[in-house]
Amino acid sequence: MAASSGDGASRPNALPAALVSNLQSVLAARRPSPAEDAGATAPEASAPVAEAKADDAPAKPVVLLTCAGGIGSPGLVALVDALVKGGRCDVHVCAPDSDKPVCGHSITIRETVAATSVDLTGAKAFEISGTPVDCVSLALSGRLFSWSAPALVISGINAGPNCGYEMFHSSAIAAAREALMYGVPSIAISLNWKKDETKENDFKDAAGLCLPLIHAALADIEKGTFLRGCLLNIGVPSSPAANKGFKLTKQSIYSPAQSWQAVSTSRPAPAAHFMGMHQSLGIQLAQLGKDASAAGAARRGNTQRKAVEVESVAAAGKPDAREVVKKSFRAEFIEKLHEGLDDDIDLRALENGFISVTPLNVHGRVEPELEAPASDWLSAAVAVDKEKEASPAT
Repeated sequence: MAASSGDGASRPNALPAALVSNLQSVLAARRPSPAEDAGATAPEASAPVAEAKADDAPAKPVVLLTCAGGIGSPGLVALVDALVKGGRCDVHVCAPDSDKPVCGHSITIRETVAATSVDLTGAKAFEISGTPVDCVSLALSGRLFSWSAPALVISGINAGPNCGYEMFHSSAIAAAREALMYGVPSIAISLNWKKDETKENDFKDAAGLCLPLIHAALADIEKGTFLRGCLLNIGVPSSPAANKGFKLTKQSIYSPAQSWQAVSTSRPAPAAHFMGMHQSLGIQLAQLGKDASAAGAARRGNTQRKAVEVESVAAAGKPDAREVVKKSFRAEFIEKLHEGLDDDIDLRALENGFISVTPLNVHGRVEPELEAPASDWLSAAVAVDKEKEASPAT
């Protein structure tokens, strides 16, 4: 992993001091006994695992994936590929049929939601004509898949960070939160995408970095020792291959800035502006005629919108009229500088090159009493993975 040091060179500690102090005791508690190494019967699983009700029902723990970026997003494809190659779980996918990044915890009510099977190598997948929360809710309802419940729900890998109060806008966090509300452990994963810096292949690196944490979560879910009452919000820095390691972080109070711009709707944009030079003169003339008709309709629409409306009748019996004004605007998120942030805050950790791991409950920040167990768990998960890397291949 990128978190390990190489060639004996000194590198900054990849984990916070609180994690390092707990490392030895946590490892001792997690180290399997000789009987377990020899293949003794594992403890009885307390997490929901697929039931063998049908011939095609999976025998391994089920991991349900969704992604706000849609069924064909590179982050989802990379995560499916990593989990399938890992071979420790059965991968099922239920994701939106298109990109739905900032719809929060919205759901579809009184409208038909279509589920269509999709071919994803090694996984059973459906694309849904609803929101990411719809995807999780439908999958957990028992109407779509043969199993009763997955062991783990993962939302990701999504493009763009989900730090601070972005969790209220983020449909990626909302999907993981929906699973938590059903009592199913969940993880949200995002890549801190930066234009002209992050590449599509970085999703593959991000999936590989998060795989040890996912496997550690599955192992502890089966033992009944995984963190309860919170989801893990994992943020991968913009250059995953150059990450400095994992860091347990706290949710910041960062809120994305929105910029509202007025948009003119008085006249449609000429379609001829978007035409290629290869189009024939007849097609261009026909399009210009359509533009002229559309412009005329727009002018007539504006005239109609400016018609007076009677709101009340004055004492003299004359109508008190006002003009109806219609304006259109478009909102966009804008970049802003982040200064004075604690190093243990999610956003600062990402900017410093760390993989941030932030425990969240359904309301946002977790209670202080959950921070210590989360610290212990992350220490153990990362340390066990380092032990496996250090040991010779069998």
